[in-house]
Amino acid sequence: TPDDPSRAIIQGIGELLERLNMPASNVDYLAHGTTVATNTLIERTGAKTGLLVTEGFGDLLEIGNQMRPSLYNLQRPKPEPLVPGELRQEVQERVYASGAIRTPLDETSLNAAVEQLRAADVEAVAICFLFSFVNPEHERIARDAVQAMLPNAYVTASHEIVPEFREYPRLSTTVLNAYLGPVMKRYLSNFHASIAAMGIRNDPYVTQSNGGILSVNECIHTPIRTAMSGPSAGVIAAAHLGKLTGFDNLITLDLGGTSADISLIYQGEPLMSVERTVEDFPARIPMLDIVTIGAGGGSIAWLDAGGALKVGPRSAGAVPGPACYQRGGTLPTVSDANLVLGRMSKEGLLGGTMPLDVAAAEEAVQKHIAD
Repeated sequence: TPDDPSRAIIQGIGELLERLNMPASNVDYLAHGTTVATNTLIERTGAKTGLLVTEGFGDLLEIGNQMRPSLYNLQRPKPEPLVPGELRQEVQERVYASGAIRTPLDETSLNAAVEQLRAADVEAVAICFLFSFVNPEHERIARDAVQAMLPNAYVTASHEIVPEFREYPRLSTTVLNAYLGPVMKRYLSNFHASIAAMGIRNDPYVTQSNGGILSVNECIHTPIRTAMSGPSAGVIAAAHLGKLTGFDNLITLDLGGTSADISLIYQGEPLMSVERTVEDFPARIPMLDIVTIGAGGGSIAWLDAGGALKVGPRSAGAVPGPACYQRGGTLPTVSDANLVLGRMSKEGLLGGTMPLDVAAAEEAVQKHIAD
């Protein structure tokens, strides 16, 4: 239910309670993993985001640092920044590494920058000034100005998300948080209201990227911490199963609709990292060491200009979904290929309660790939 992902969860909880003949008021604890943030980043469907930075640092988001994922591949394209150049606004201010103010914040410059973002009709604003983790005064003033001039915008200031040094990862993490903010806020607000309407009295929790849990309010404030929410829940479960069955060293594969997530469990413990890349963007938050690729069951197969077969990152999602799901999808996906190859049962999924259309899968593969 991509129009409102919480609907599918509510339906599932309702079916479970009905099967157990249990009233919703009996539920003591509810937590869930979500791939809403993950999929938003993979498919680039986040909020239109503006950025306020120290004067002279408008291109830092694009310049990045000296880390090169493919050192000898001169043709490898860099990821498109989540904030385009025209939405990156510079503000006259400067703080020394000691926290002393070198250039006081120029409010005329600030107001002009925010006015540019308002004219562009942005949904979210990220604020990242130099050395604000030592002295956040200027960022606080900027945050208040944005909230006053754009009362409906989602605002993220770097000192609230990543109050530590390393300029580019701090900037990148702040932008990611703002980009995800409006999407996650809508989703979690709907989810929270829906479970209350069902009669579940306790507030729900959300799995975060390090395998722990967050309250809904904290998740709305720092949605970047859920960038690996769904995948991390799977890794924690795999580690638990490994302990129960006596296997200490495991490689996990979690194949979803939009992505495939791979992780290593070594000597019974999942590996942790505090500086990872999410869709090629640095994210300086604690998270399980999970590699995500755009190759889920709904990932669409296509031919590039040279006729080579490619899969993903675009996904058919749940709607219209793979051709075989009979929900209006016509493009070939990984699920359609698996059905054509006989790897998925022609009797359907979920014990036969979800039938699959073999002919539609074959037609999609034939028309768009094989021919």
